Parts: sequence; structure tokens; C-alpha cells
Amino acid sequence: MGAADIVPGVSGGTMALVMGIYLDLLEAVRSADAAFFKRLFRADFKGALSGLHLRFLLPLFLGIVLALVSLAGVIHYFLEHFPVYVWGFFSGLIAASAAVVLKQVKKWAGGAAVMFPAGLALAFVIAGLAPVSTSNQPPFIFLAGFVAVCAMILPGISGAFILLLLGKYEFITGTLRNPFSSENLWVIAVFVSGCLCGLFVFSRVLKFLIERYRDASHAFLAGVIAGSMTKSQIVEALSAALDGLKGAFSGDWGAQNIWVPALLAAGFLFVIFLERASEKKTLTF
Repeated sequence: MGAADIVPGVSGGTMALVMGIYLDLLEAVRSADAAFFKRLFRADFKGALSGLHLRFLLPLFLGIVLALVSLAGVIHYFLEHFPVYVWGFFSGLIAASAAVVLKQVKKWAGGAAVMFPAGLALAFVIAGLAPVSTSNQPPFIFLAGFVAVCAMILPGISGAFILLLLGKYEFITGTLRNPFSSENLWVIAVFVSGCLCGLFVFSRVLKFLIERYRDASHAFLAGVIAGSMTKSQIVEALSAALDGLKGAFSGDWGAQNIWVPALLAAGFLFVIFLERASEKKTLTF
């Protein structure tokens, strides 16, 4: 999830869904309920922590942080120098993720038939938006954190991409390079506060919708994931993969003709492997 969340356009929520931990994620976030905050404000730290799903949240948090620290530089390097190859791999990830989620829709009658194109339309609109310039004042930084973290746990919509649209991606990532300076510390504190509030609210809404309207929710999520493939970089990578296959079959074995289709296939198969490995646990919500 951490590796996916680094990249604008790729969703950590998609990875959680495919790996079979999505409902566990929502349930763990929901464990930070009103009782947790009451105990926290009363300085009953032991009681507050006892209600949290720490056996799930702590390893997940450490894994995300480890990915952010170790892979951010690597992924950004390859995005800068070999973008079509990276987006080729991501295209395979996203295409397979949409297929995996579509498998969960048992009945297409009623809401599911409507929600799939609704998800497509939402992702299409978001993918086509251009980044805007916005305020660096605390209220907007809080709002950016609130909205971005909601997108982060919604499969198909990237929290990093939402920050890019809000004009806060470079600003927030810039503060993380020197997080302990007095100027940056308050920015991070306000942003994290927005993220925590967003998780507290949105995880409950999403969990309710998935449990109450199972097929419609899965159809919507599948539509969002599939619609995210309209992002310009992904369209370019898919076009390059198709051209590469044509070139390879005609005898042109250039690096791009080989690697872009191969990486796309690798991304697709990687998700299928994760889904098969985790299907005994979840993905049957």
C-alpha cells in the first residue's frame, strides 16, 4: 500500500482490496471510535490502546512507512527516467485489479448496473482534472489531508493524485524532507489531523455501504478502478504496449517493444497471484 500511495494515480486502497485485507483495514480504522478518544482525553492510554486493532494497524503502519522511506526515491527515479515502463507495469496492476473486484459482483440487476458506469464516470472526471494552485493556510491543509486520505482508502483513486489536483503534492512532500523544522512541523501536524479525521469518518461510511449494498459497492469500486485507466500516462503506456507488440511481431526487438508489454503483463499477473494467494481469507465480503 505504501509503494502504491507514493505514486499519483495508483491507489493503496486497490492494493488492500486485491491482497484481501480491505475489510480488515476498514474495521481496524473503525476501532478508533468515540470510546477510544474519550479514554485518550482522560489520559487512560492503556484503556485507549486496548480497544485498537493494534495487531493489524501496527504492522500495516510500519510496512507503509518502510515503503515510503525505502521506495519513494527509487519509484520517483524510474518515473522520471523511464516513465512509460513504470506506467506500463501500473497499467497491468490496475487492469487486473478491476477484474478481481468485478468478480465479486454476483448480481448485476438494480444498483450494480448503475453504479459501475457511475464509478467509471467519477474516475474519468478526476483523471481529467488539472492541478490547481491553492492556499497554504491551515484550514486548507487540513481539508487536503481529509480528502486525500479518503481517496487513499478508496480503491481506484489515488490520495497522492488528489493532493496533486489540490496543488499540495509538492508542498506536503517537501515538508517531509525536513519534518522537524519549526516551519514544517505545524504543516505536518495539521495535515495528519485532517487525515485522521478523514479516516474516522470515511471508513465508517464505506464499511456500511459495502456491508449493506454489497454488489452495488463492488460494481462502483470496479468502475472507479477501471476508469482510472483513462489517466493520460496510462493511456500512453497502453498505446506503447500495443505498438511494442506490433513492432515485436514485425521483427523490431527494441527495448521498448519488449519491456513495455512484458511489464504490463507482469503487473497483471502479479495482481492475479496476490488475489489467488489471499482468496481463502477475504475478497468474499
